[in-house]
Amino acid sequence: MFDDVLAEPEGAHSIDCVWRNSFKCFNCGRNVCYKILTFICGLPIALFWGSLFALVSFSEIWCITPQMRCLHVTLYSVKKILSIVLSSVFGPIMETYGLIFSRIHITQSHGDPPKPLGSLPGNPPRNGVRPFKN
Repeated sequence: MFDDVLAEPEGAHSIDCVWRNSFKCFNCGRNVCYKILTFICGLPIALFWGSLFALVSFSEIWCITPQMRCLHVTLYSVKKILSIVLSSVFGPIMETYGLIFSRIHITQSHGDPPKPLGSLPGNPPRNGVRPFKN
């Protein structure tokens, strides 16, 4: 970490004893500051986080879980009715759509794009509106 913070460029190096002592001072200062900050701030911060996790646990155990259970019991009949309606009305429709769209196959081709239906052999060209026949 010391070399990342106080790196000397190529060609400009200090005396080895200065570099070694700078390294020792840097590490000593860092360690002392860390210990002082943890001594002053560590206990209040730990108390804050402990209280926060206690609050989250309390609300989960005593508020959220009973409310979810109450909703589960209360809405069970609505769930059954919706299940019956959806399976009897939309089930057959979705099954039919599934059968229709299951026959679609997509392939990737590298040739020329297909020609329009009107330009295929045996089809008369469409030059305009066809007359209505009685």
